[in-house]
Amino acid sequence: MSMNNLPYGTLRAFLTPFLMILFRPKVKGLRNVPASGPLIIASNHLSFSDSIFMPLVVPRKVTFLAKSEYFTSPGPKGLLKKLTFIALGQVPVDRSGGRRSEAALITGLQVLSEGKCIGIYPEGTRSPDGRLYKGRTGIARLAIESGAPIVPVAMFNTEKIQPTGQVLPNIKRVGMTFGEPMYFDGDSTDLAYLREVTDKIMDRIQELSGQEYVDEYAVKAKKPDPNKGEEESE
Repeated sequence: MSMNNLPYGTLRAFLTPFLMILFRPKVKGLRNVPASGPLIIASNHLSFSDSIFMPLVVPRKVTFLAKSEYFTSPGPKGLLKKLTFIALGQVPVDRSGGRRSEAALITGLQVLSEGKCIGIYPEGTRSPDGRLYKGRTGIARLAIESGAPIVPVAMFNTEKIQPTGQVLPNIKRVGMTFGEPMYFDGDSTDLAYLREVTDKIMDRIQELSGQEYVDEYAVKAKKPDPNKGEEESE
């Protein structure tokens, strides 16, 4: 069997008991997740493990438009990431911004047109310091052009469970709060309107999470001191 055909249900059945026993998820508002129809789940992003915990709690399959780097990382850690994301049905896309992210939009619209649920991190990358950063407007385009509702989500404690660069998780309680669905329509070519919609989504995530909001992109905050000659990294 190809790795791309690993059964989602089998992995979910295997991982869920461990999630429940070891990490004792505290979940609020799960009833806000529609049982069927196209849906966008928009979450803050604190840790790689966000993409593991949240899909295992939601009662329907969540397909994340995952960073393509997660499927190409070297070594045992990279292989583990690749296998996990494939088994969970995640889709590799270039989310680096601009025209290169047009493929992510097209892929997302295709998934939603099939009545499925996708998960998106509007910040575009993990928070470098636990604060909530400015959202990218691709999520607004997806919502407007697909007509799918957005359920905002706040993840808690995952940055302590699996800090950046750590392979084995720490055993701590994970938390998730799901907000009420948000609906948007209008002109998806109006850049000012896309920013307005995106800011409303981020405001709601901030209300749920209680994080301090930073009005700049997380990737910019991750840029190293140029005097040190380091490369920007995820």
